[in-house]
Amino acid sequence: MTSDFRQRESGTELLARLKGRRSLKHLEPRLFTEEGMLNHGNTVEFHGPEGAGKTEMLYHLVASCILPESKGGLQVEVVYVDTECHFDMLRLVTVLEHCLAQSTEESVKQCLGRLFIVHCSSSTQLLLLFQSLESMVCSHPALCLLIVDSMSAFYWIDRLSGGESFSQQEANLRRCVECLENLLSEYQLVLIATTQALMRGRDPEAARPDGAAAARQPPMAEFKPYLCKSWQKLVKHRMWAVQIMPAISQSLTALGLSGFLGDFSKEIPQCGILLLISGPVD
Repeated sequence: MTSDFRQRESGTELLARLKGRRSLKHLEPRLFTEEGMLNHGNTVEFHGPEGAGKTEMLYHLVASCILPESKGGLQVEVVYVDTECHFDMLRLVTVLEHCLAQSTEESVKQCLGRLFIVHCSSSTQLLLLFQSLESMVCSHPALCLLIVDSMSAFYWIDRLSGGESFSQQEANLRRCVECLENLLSEYQLVLIATTQALMRGRDPEAARPDGAAAARQPPMAEFKPYLCKSWQKLVKHRMWAVQIMPAISQSLTALGLSGFLGDFSKEIPQCGILLLISGPVD
């Protein structure tokens, strides 16, 4: 794919590829606290159960990227790949309007002009998308962030369609990762992806929405990798999303255990409080 495209690459596209892209190191510093988490070519994974608020956090990250610099944003472009039909444009617009004091329809449109949304309904479509992204990335030097929500959406479908062959079950995902490796390394993009906690850990109550079990042990203790090894190798930083109710958060604070609230916490309307706790990547 790369060699064929390079033969057709124009001088402008060559400069766009080699010039380098804007750093995302100032994107939500309260969340990405570790030095170099958002370096060019890095992959950050948000892992957690359904309903923990991972997609909601992505809306806020997208808004921070596409907002103009005059409003505290990075003013960069984002490709958002929606594989679970969770993307809610109205919710994103609400986040943008909250960030834009005296927002107008035109100012919101200008922000959304920096966002490219793609919907995929199978791992084959996802693979075709990644294979065709190179030309777009070359022609958009302001494109800095690729978001995939989520990389695990087609796990069970691929297991079924792959039959008894474990290699066939993972074939599309491995090829997706190969394409992503090329895009990240050659074009200095950053990838943020979500994955579902599909596999039960040792404590089945760990994924309870009230977060009661989360108060007993950190979520990384329950982590069980199930996606292909090439994906695990691609991920440089992993953050565990945990949803707890405000009452539990207040109790932890009252007991002097506020440190458990992790590296970042954010109150999400009708969802409680989203915690994002970083941990080691093996």
